[in-house]
Amino acid sequence: MKNYSILRLLFAVFLLYFAWPYIPEAVAPIEKLFWGAWLTFLILVIGGNLATLLNISHPPVMEQKVSHQQEKVQQHERNY
Repeated sequence: MKNYSILRLLFAVFLLYFAWPYIPEAVAPIEKLFWGAWLTFLILVIGGNLATLLNISHPPVMEQKVSHQQEKVQQHERNY
């Protein structure tokens, strides 16, 4: 569902909005490592949700809608 991807993107931007002022204040190497890892994870989250939103990748299994007919076809393909 595209609604979930949009909500996750908005939440990621919301978190970035609050984190951005604290990123330049990092002085110690461990702080820089933390913010680097945090920003990397944020980019992965945004990229994954954009890929789902733009139909580049399939949404998670829980968000996929499979009709009864498609389920029978998939089960038939797995058997052969």
